[in-house]
Amino acid sequence: MEHWQNTHPQGNTGEPFALASEGPNGIVVDAVNDMARKAGAKPGQRLTDARAICPTLAIQFSDPAGDTQRLAQLGLWAQRWSPWTAVDGRDGLLLDSTGAAHLFGAEEAMLRDMHRAMAQQGFISRIAIAPTIGAAWALAHFDASASRLISRQDLAQALAPLPVEALRIEGDTALLLRRLGLKTIGSLADIPTQALARRFRKYRRQIANPLKRLQQAYGQSEEVVEPLVPRPLYRAVKRVSEPVRYAAILQPILHDLATQLCHDLEASQRGLRRTCFQAFRVDGHIARLEVETAAPARSVQHIVQLFAERVEQLEAGFGFDAFALTALWHEPMQAIQKGLEEDEDQQGTPLPHLLDRLRVRLGSHNVGVLAAHASHIPERAIIQDGNALKPNALKLGHERTADPGAGHIAERARPLKLLEWPEVISVVYATPDGPPRRFRWRQQLHDIVRHEGPERIAPEWWRERSDVRLRDYYRVEDETGRRFWIYRNGVVDDGRGAPPRWFLHGLFA
Repeated sequence: MEHWQNTHPQGNTGEPFALASEGPNGIVVDAVNDMARKAGAKPGQRLTDARAICPTLAIQFSDPAGDTQRLAQLGLWAQRWSPWTAVDGRDGLLLDSTGAAHLFGAEEAMLRDMHRAMAQQGFISRIAIAPTIGAAWALAHFDASASRLISRQDLAQALAPLPVEALRIEGDTALLLRRLGLKTIGSLADIPTQALARRFRKYRRQIANPLKRLQQAYGQSEEVVEPLVPRPLYRAVKRVSEPVRYAAILQPILHDLATQLCHDLEASQRGLRRTCFQAFRVDGHIARLEVETAAPARSVQHIVQLFAERVEQLEAGFGFDAFALTALWHEPMQAIQKGLEEDEDQQGTPLPHLLDRLRVRLGSHNVGVLAAHASHIPERAIIQDGNALKPNALKLGHERTADPGAGHIAERARPLKLLEWPEVISVVYATPDGPPRRFRWRQQLHDIVRHEGPERIAPEWWRERSDVRLRDYYRVEDETGRRFWIYRNGVVDDGRGAPPRWFLHGLFA
């Protein structure tokens, strides 16, 4: 209801009003405003019954998809208090405050901060902190106070006077319990467990089994809830007393967050590969930036530089009051001593850092690396990968192949520059199947003074057509000292059509 009122200010006329949706037996009331509630209308009623009590009740059809989306956005926004948040039904959020309350000055102060922040969003909140999910839900929905904080010692006493509906059971089960005279959680808890187990042994679903819900509320049974995002393993959070509206102020905040995050990663010998920076705006918007590194990184200055070129794009609006830096992807990274002096200055920029900065500045899809591909055909042996910078990028210059007969690894020289497509050349040779003596490429004649080869490369018969021919590669040098990589496509009388043709495929340095 509050979401609809916040998005439709023209509809807040002070008259009885309700949101409704189509049910199996007609239109059902989903939510009511204060005037309708005072007149006797309540959620869950059929519209005909609600209008019989309140004839002036006006309705609008609810938007369940929009409500769910807004609640999920609030769940992400609520990560300013806890990294673990989940959506609970259509009107609630679950937060795991374990180990986070001290950051706000104890749990009472965190409760006050939650009420203040939710009021700024335009919501009236009822908040409870309890040892179990079931107890917190029950107190938030059925306790008279707007906020409640209980310990495990006070758990049974706090839950006892609440109605059985506070156990999150369906209406038919709650009606059955009331007919049996069990109207409160305390009266239900007094029943022996074996008796409840026999009575409700056929109730398989959690929302229909009051014993299961009772054990969850008292912490005697586990309850599994899926969070909006998995619990981050490494995360640094910072809050500010005054909202930040200028990008220049974000630089020291980023530096503090990166220092804390890298310290935690170093303790676990991990390095960042993908990092997320979140800036929580006071109006509920979450600005988000992500960067990815070519190799595991733990350099504070490098991380700050990657974000520094993009933070100016953030729209501050009324200002940011909380920030978080999260390691979305991290890999093992051992500590390496660079020299005898730990503070020895590094000369130049490491290649992975250069690639990271180029990707941030030019776009991740405009910067790629050469990566090895499972093929012995030269033009297929390497691919350009622009979507992800792989740590095992191919080192050009040599190809290492196993020689099972010799029992060792043989190195074969490969040209530093491989043409995108082999180019046809005219060749003069002594014999058709012998080495080349002279060739013409791009209207220029080259006399060959030295040659090495041939190196025969067979086609990939499992991929190619049956008429694809063998290649005999030669490394040749002309009279000026320039070296080329050329090959003869096919051999004489191989039964595959025309005479062999010659191609130039690469250039050596």
